[in-house]
Amino acid sequence: MDSDPAQRNIFGVMEAHPEIAREGVRLRQFGQQAIEWLAGKRIHPSWVVPGGVNEPLSAANRDRILAGMPEALAIARRTLDWFKTGMERFREEIRTFANSPTLFMGLVNDKGGLEFYDGKLRFLDAGGHVVQDGVAAADYAEYIGELAHPWTYLKSSFFKPLGYPEGVYRVGPLARLNIIDGCDTPLASQEWAEFRELDRGAVLSSFHYHYARLVEILYALEKIEQLLRSPDILDPNVRALASANQSEGVGVAEAPRGTLIHHYKVDRDGLITWANLIIATGHNNAAMNRGVLQVARHFVQGNKLTEGMLNRVEAVIRAFDPCLSCSTHADGHLALEIDLRAHDGALLDSVRN
Repeated sequence: MDSDPAQRNIFGVMEAHPEIAREGVRLRQFGQQAIEWLAGKRIHPSWVVPGGVNEPLSAANRDRILAGMPEALAIARRTLDWFKTGMERFREEIRTFANSPTLFMGLVNDKGGLEFYDGKLRFLDAGGHVVQDGVAAADYAEYIGELAHPWTYLKSSFFKPLGYPEGVYRVGPLARLNIIDGCDTPLASQEWAEFRELDRGAVLSSFHYHYARLVEILYALEKIEQLLRSPDILDPNVRALASANQSEGVGVAEAPRGTLIHHYKVDRDGLITWANLIIATGHNNAAMNRGVLQVARHFVQGNKLTEGMLNRVEAVIRAFDPCLSCSTHADGHLALEIDLRAHDGALLDSVRN
């Protein structure tokens, strides 16, 4: 956390820990390659279409992906083991990285298990107790409210029955591993049980988003192998074609960074006339802001801003993996300004990028 920014990047990791860097790149390559074999290209493919996908999986591509599974699983397991042995070095960060009692929300299947696509919403409190279960996609507005702030374009979501700010919740890997009753793959199930031993109730520290991601990567790899070995995986019937038969629809799915809610209304020609989207970064907005405040209070000390202080403030945001870096870009130089002020408003230090 306190290292030189010139070394605190993938090139620095490659120099200090070449094997970890290589395996991280290799695992990402495996995922990107699988997407390319399915969809024809790696970035923004058009394979997923209304009604399904536009091309069935071939036997050759199935076998290609299966051939890479042993290496990918081995990397995921080694990385998990390595990460867990290093957590003791970050006790301060674990204690202060958006570590506060909030609700958690995500999809679960009909058995309460880990689910990314077909399922219903569950809300869990900080003590690990389910406060709302079985919420259908179409009913999301009964339970989720959005608050607009004057200082940001991003709204803050909350659980309506508790109001704001008591109803602030988190989504994403940490939330998903908190709300479920289990996983249906053997390796991830064992890791999930170990993960849940971190706290007596829900696992609260947002530092553990990273740990949760590694467990989900292991689960995803096991699930990919299960699906590829299913005899139905090569079925050529992969898309249903139909015109608009409803004027309104709501879909909920789990993206890597958290729950996505898409609500659309269309006219007779299927053209969108109204839309409401609540994305993972919006769900997590209030919790991210709490995290920034908590980290700043703990690590920003004295009258001078240091690189290590600011890096931890950034790191608590990165733990949530917000979509800001992909959706928002600076036109030229990023105009970042950070002021450190005393309780009476006097300027103590300032950083300008």
